[in-house]
Amino acid sequence: MSNVFESPSVLQRVKHVFTGFDLPLLGAIVFMGGAGLITMYSVGFDHGSRFVDHGRNMLLALAVLFVVAQIPPQRLMALAVPLYVVGVALLVATAVMGITKKGATRWLNVGVVIQPSEILKIAMPLILAWWFQRREGQLRAFDFGVALLLLAVPVGLVVKQPDLGTAILVLSGGLYVIFFAGLSWRIVLPVLLTGVIAITALVLSEERICQPDVTWPLLHAYQKNRVCTLLDPSTDPLGKGFHIIQGMIAIGSGGIDGKGFMKGTQTHLEFIPERTTDFIFAAFSEEFGLIGCVGLLLGFTVLILRGLMIAADAPTVFTRLLAGAVTLSFFTYAFVNMGMVSGILPVVGVPLPFISYGGTAMVSLGLALGMLMSISKNRRLVQS
Repeated sequence: MSNVFESPSVLQRVKHVFTGFDLPLLGAIVFMGGAGLITMYSVGFDHGSRFVDHGRNMLLALAVLFVVAQIPPQRLMALAVPLYVVGVALLVATAVMGITKKGATRWLNVGVVIQPSEILKIAMPLILAWWFQRREGQLRAFDFGVALLLLAVPVGLVVKQPDLGTAILVLSGGLYVIFFAGLSWRIVLPVLLTGVIAITALVLSEERICQPDVTWPLLHAYQKNRVCTLLDPSTDPLGKGFHIIQGMIAIGSGGIDGKGFMKGTQTHLEFIPERTTDFIFAAFSEEFGLIGCVGLLLGFTVLILRGLMIAADAPTVFTRLLAGAVTLSFFTYAFVNMGMVSGILPVVGVPLPFISYGGTAMVSLGLALGMLMSISKNRRLVQS
């Protein structure tokens, strides 16, 4: 009988910490992280300490992932409201007394300089998954209205900064939760159809609406210029269209098997702007070609499919919605970044997960993957 009351040994406690990790998900993370390190070594070897910093950021993100993976989903749910409230409060503080750089007020000094909008990338799916968990079994139009309001407040504050790239990521993360919660296709399809019609009209009337004296409602002048440059980058090849043109040249010049590791001419002759951050996919494509791009896409595909499988097996509404939204956020990151570099989407400043340089974004990545791993780990431990 005494054995019942014995405390677990240190070995048992350590074993418990490392038990239950989702190996397919972990394998996809290791593969993508390796691709990021190889790419950063090439594009950042003459760019100060970017490679070393990128490696350090990856280790920090891995540590965050490991710690968050130990937190049960029930405790993650308890953090939803405080994290959302703090995030929105910091966004308001940023609007009032934030740091302005290059015309954008996105940073706040709280002893250290932070970018509060990064918090909402995690807080948004958390708060909406928490809300729909509370409303389980009694969802009405009112509940979706409250969810949209919770989403609109931070998105509006981020757009005001202005930071369209982060606003898209926060918005998409929230919309994924709302969709998975049961939003009717009768609402989704008309919105999609309206978007297709608007894009078609934009393309057909590009010559007229892109005139300098024409203003677009709800968009800043630089945002209008990005869209117009996307439609025809040759109108300003040395100015606004330079990023897109050079990115497409680099991708095309990579061919089937690429120019080889550290042999990209567009990259190392510094024709590609922001080659370690937003446009790193162009540098990757030039050196590793179509074969490398297919491998990268397969890595993202495995990660996304495994995340959706974790969501499908999740035991509660909260974990299912959170896992689904976090997983599809990776799709949004990859699609928007590759799309803007390839010239099919406007340049909005969205990093490529695992590959692009950036400490804050990498930690957010580790936090999101840690929550996904926590959901999977908790499910496995319960089943065993």
